[in-house]
Amino acid sequence: MARTNPSKSGRESRRQAEAAEQQARAAQAAKERRQQTIIGVIVAAVLVVLIVIAGVAVYRSTHPSANNSSSTSSEDATSAKDTLASSPAKPSVADDEGGILISADGYDKPVKDVPTIGIYMDFMCPGCGSLNQNLDKDLVKMADAGQINLDLHFMSFMDRFSTDEYSTRTANAALYIADHDPDPDHLLKFMSNLYAADFQPDETAYEPISDEKIAQRAVDAGVDKDVANKAITRQYDDYLDAVNTYTPTREELWSTSGSTKGSMSTPTVTINGRYWDLHDAKVTSKDSLTDALCEAIGLKPADIGVKGDLPSIGADGKALIP
Repeated sequence: MARTNPSKSGRESRRQAEAAEQQARAAQAAKERRQQTIIGVIVAAVLVVLIVIAGVAVYRSTHPSANNSSSTSSEDATSAKDTLASSPAKPSVADDEGGILISADGYDKPVKDVPTIGIYMDFMCPGCGSLNQNLDKDLVKMADAGQINLDLHFMSFMDRFSTDEYSTRTANAALYIADHDPDPDHLLKFMSNLYAADFQPDETAYEPISDEKIAQRAVDAGVDKDVANKAITRQYDDYLDAVNTYTPTREELWSTSGSTKGSMSTPTVTINGRYWDLHDAKVTSKDSLTDALCEAIGLKPADIGVKGDLPSIGADGKALIP
């Protein structure tokens, strides 16, 4: 008859108990890891949502033109519109909505049967600087060749990012030059000088820019020195207040996508008075903004600046993209 070794049996029992304990610990650890992973995913998701919400909130709070439309009463908007049309400070070349039209024929002389490209800008706005650097040379070529009209709108809502009301001072200067220098090329070059990467101030780390430096930018653009010096005397402050009040209430300028949907911000581009979404996938998928604009107005990029080759959409057509 076989006999059981008590010592061997005890060791086997201990091994089984230890194995069971290890399995239990492993199962508990796996459970805790799963719980931590789930918690991590939830926290990450919450953080993403909070970041998105915060980003929108920051954008809207730091870019007033993006939400002024909702806080401006209809009475204020009407009063501001009346000011734009009848103010003694209204530039002689400005239209009743604050636009400065430039064509191959000069100020306030639109070329017939060609599209009008509207640009709403603030000289402090980094997006406006990028737009100018990437598109304006070709826009100027098109305008000089009589292929488009340019409709420029200067705004000054970003003073809060500077310590010396930079937006208002530069917008004043642009309006004065348009009003007192008959050569539109000087204004266009002045704009490019302000938007130059080595001059346009940083909205997040502003360093003061003197009136004299702004005037020098005008002189460098071909503006007479006396005109440039008078351009920094701020004769259009009240007029610009009206621009900043009325323009964001114009629903045709409201963004159609993204975090600013249903509001107006800079830069805004219009084609024949209709909002053109710079962030639409059909626009951003192109090799360049110039290519996208050319397709939108029906003009081959190779024909930019070629007199007689006109965009297909004419003076009233809608953009072909988006």
